[in-house]
Amino acid sequence: MKKTLIAAAIAAIAIAPGASAIEVYKDSKNAVAIGGFVDARVIHTQDTTEVVNGASRINFDFNRQLKDGWRAFAMLEWGVNPFGSSEIVYNNKFESVQEEFFYNRLGYAGIAHDQYGSLTIGKQWGAWYDVVYSTNLGFVWDGNAAGVYTFNKDDGAINGTGRGDKVVQYRNVFGDISFAVQVQLKNSSFYTCDAENISQQDCELLWQGGAADAQQVDFNYTYGGSVSYQLAEQLTLSAGINRGEFDVLYGTGEQITAVDLIYGVGLTYGNFDAEGLYVAVNANKNENHDTDNIGRLIRDAYGLESLMSYRFDNDFRVLLSYNLLNAGDDYVIQPNNTDPQDVFKRQFVVMGLHYIWDKDTVLYIEGRKDFSDFSSADAAQEARMSVSEDDGIAIGIRYTL
Repeated sequence: MKKTLIAAAIAAIAIAPGASAIEVYKDSKNAVAIGGFVDARVIHTQDTTEVVNGASRINFDFNRQLKDGWRAFAMLEWGVNPFGSSEIVYNNKFESVQEEFFYNRLGYAGIAHDQYGSLTIGKQWGAWYDVVYSTNLGFVWDGNAAGVYTFNKDDGAINGTGRGDKVVQYRNVFGDISFAVQVQLKNSSFYTCDAENISQQDCELLWQGGAADAQQVDFNYTYGGSVSYQLAEQLTLSAGINRGEFDVLYGTGEQITAVDLIYGVGLTYGNFDAEGLYVAVNANKNENHDTDNIGRLIRDAYGLESLMSYRFDNDFRVLLSYNLLNAGDDYVIQPNNTDPQDVFKRQFVVMGLHYIWDKDTVLYIEGRKDFSDFSSADAAQEARMSVSEDDGIAIGIRYTL
């Protein structure tokens, strides 16, 4: 087995696909590289046109050679908001709403060996992301149906399927098979309420007052794993699972224990950055894994993401993606099973054109057409559910370090 296989498997998940880095220091033992990108775009959506930040970031990659074939490494990555915060509610976390100039995205340290694999500890991409990251390559409207950005489009830190907090992860490669297993060692408690723009403090007060639509949630350890098999030179099949368990205590005193579970498969053909055809698709089934657009836990749903692109020899790339997260109706867990007959079906298509001026400088235009269904007998609630899902068009430049 070659050491480069281990390094490639780690790097593919640690940093966004296509990212590069500049080596700023290297001696016989240590190396330091700086990576990331600045993404500036003009977007029109929700009847508003504005200049926004496209999840710009900066990272520092540290490597140290040790004896007996071991090496130590660390990654620190921050999101950067160089254009100021925005009040628009955007879908899929494609515009950072952080007010801070810097905010934490990744931070972990680990050790690796050609034969024994790698062990990492910290905030890092989850094993589940191995299965679905290959459809998450659109610049503006990447997928939000693969169970990564859970709990109303957060970064997946809660249940470890995205950029998980406090994750211990082991990876290794054997020939054409690579795998990852992880555990998320944390203790967390939070409050959720069926109310718009409510703080944790105010939600807790509602819960203490006995509100039926207020819940205290205790969510602790999670576990996950994935395996990928390279069927052919450009064809890879992946499968994975992630599981957690949390207790929900309603303001009324009703208590339930829910299992957070997601499992699925993914198939990838080609290389997104290379000339020619690229196709990726993944499907998942999940239970108590995500929330709807107003924060209510979804009992069960299925998700599908797909992406097809073609890069021509003149450095233009066209792409088309389709995303679906369908919970149907009667999906909301409430005390005494008094579930509202609301419909949750997030569905949209994205088309894009990229001009790859060079590998680190890309001009792009992407557009989204939304086909979602958030039907409800309550017109105000339906409007709240739909506000973050809309058609849109964006034009921008991505400058990669």
